[in-house]
Amino acid sequence: MKQLLVILTMVLLAPMALAQDYKVKPGDVLQIEVLEDPSLNRQVLVLPDGRVSFPMAGTLKASGKSIPEVKSALSSAMASNFVTPPTVFVGLSALGKPKTSGGSGTVEVYVLGEVGKPGKYKINRGTTILQFIAEMGGLSKFAATKRIQVWSTDSAGRQVSYKFNYNALSKGAGLSNNRVIRNGDTVVVPQRRLFE
Repeated sequence: MKQLLVILTMVLLAPMALAQDYKVKPGDVLQIEVLEDPSLNRQVLVLPDGRVSFPMAGTLKASGKSIPEVKSALSSAMASNFVTPPTVFVGLSALGKPKTSGGSGTVEVYVLGEVGKPGKYKINRGTTILQFIAEMGGLSKFAATKRIQVWSTDSAGRQVSYKFNYNALSKGAGLSNNRVIRNGDTVVVPQRRLFE
């Protein structure tokens, strides 16, 4: 009976120990909840630079930290907004997709507009739009971050485009919009308008 209790305890505590050891990576999605203010509860994406943005906390480095370390950093950053330090819960909602190795091939992508380095790129197959933006040197300060367009060729050979809202994605919304870049895609980053 005692052995069964020890084994059961180990089985239950093993995932918790793994969660303590796991280091957050870019592309991971964190579920963050604040007991004192449920309106703040949301999922946030760890951006390619390893940071997360959260209301009342600003932008914090999350990459390379354990879940408890991220929780502690968020609680400390928000403390000045509450009478007592807030009770913050952080969980891993989704793992970032691992970068594919060169063995699976590369794709050619074109980018123009308000970016760090416009031109033609050869990137690993499986790279997402957000990862590609990081790879090409990021967006310029004049980029219309809500109106990025990705032009692609569909199975019928027609040119189709869809919008990519970097602004929303950096705030944890529109995660499904971060699709994988396909061979021959063209990313167009327009210049922002006067009051945009």
